[in-house]
Amino acid sequence: MGIGVQRRKFGVRLVQRGLLAGIITAASLISPRSCPAADAVADSSKLLIGYSEFRTNLPGGRHANVITNRACVVRADGTDRRRLAEELARQPNTWTSFSGWSLDGKQAIIGKGWESPDNARWEEKHQEFRFTTGGWLLDALLVDVKSGKVSNLTEVERVSSYNSGLFFWPNDPNRLGFQALIDGKSHPYSMDRDGRNKRDLTKDSREFTYGFSSSPDGRRISYHKDYQVYIADADGSNAVHVDTGHPHHFVPQWSPDGKWLMFLAGEQFDKNPYLVAADGSGLRKLGSRNGCKGWVAFLDVPDFHLGSSDLPTWSPDSRWICYTAKVKGSAELFRTSLEGETVQLTHTEPGTLHYHPQVSANGNWITFGSQRSGVRQIYVMNMKTLKSNAVTQVQPGWGAMWSYWQPLAQAARD
Repeated sequence: MGIGVQRRKFGVRLVQRGLLAGIITAASLISPRSCPAADAVADSSKLLIGYSEFRTNLPGGRHANVITNRACVVRADGTDRRRLAEELARQPNTWTSFSGWSLDGKQAIIGKGWESPDNARWEEKHQEFRFTTGGWLLDALLVDVKSGKVSNLTEVERVSSYNSGLFFWPNDPNRLGFQALIDGKSHPYSMDRDGRNKRDLTKDSREFTYGFSSSPDGRRISYHKDYQVYIADADGSNAVHVDTGHPHHFVPQWSPDGKWLMFLAGEQFDKNPYLVAADGSGLRKLGSRNGCKGWVAFLDVPDFHLGSSDLPTWSPDSRWICYTAKVKGSAELFRTSLEGETVQLTHTEPGTLHYHPQVSANGNWITFGSQRSGVRQIYVMNMKTLKSNAVTQVQPGWGAMWSYWQPLAQAARD
């Protein structure tokens, strides 16, 4: 099935940690769960962090910079930086972005995007996206980190020219989830491990479904549909609307223990983290972002899409969340327990931005993005000392963003 022309602005619908490819993954949204290997990885330098590097200041608008994006990995001590699957971006107007990990950490989830220059010029002129079969191609691929082997599962029995959000289904080694754009509408799909038997979990829906993920036991799914949160069975049946009274919701996230669902709720540019039980009951506000708009610019040139959505994230023990909030003109990092105890993690000069926090699987470290040095870099913070260091060293005119911790099970073996 082809993609019809999408003529309305997506606002912040095409969020990213992977926004350069329009990708968001459940793997990136669910904090890695703790495992017996945690004690074996006390040294953060053993952990790999996946992220994306790209140009930020090339003239010509969004497309000129987006096509420079490349998926990378680096050790948490800043060593062993390298690009993954560079051959995927050799074709003109093609790029890659890092968007998650397999549950065992052996494979990276990579977005491969292509857009025609003619379509990009149309988008710049009209200041909106236009997704057509001949103008865009986006696939979600798996790359074996050790061997470099690439598998493009979204091109198998293809249902769309725009596929994103690939994730490994918890407790089901033979199943994957992803999102496909069909006639301008995003739909959650499941498929077999070889890419076959793709199934639309909101079949015939005319609404835009996004932020799709599975519960940790694999039995339930969640998503927001036209900015309203829903919880359903794993096959898409018995969908329940989580009624909060708010008009705008974004990307529900299961807690690692499966007991809770967190999401942003409020107005479009004024949303705060909320919590409900796994059945959608017991709504309560977890914290306030103090008017933080919830997105961050990733380019130094004008971007008609505004920027990249900034989401809260769970701790691996499901006891707290990490998010950004506005403090005296800065976007600072905070952590809040489920009981409401809040701690400010960063204290920087006015005008400093922090964004895209991700907690390591042992809960000892946070990786996040910041432009505190004047350049968008990836940082790692020790949760005991709250000291942080940059692990990327991109030069002015470049950016490093959207970081993802490798799951501990693999890191302990490396």
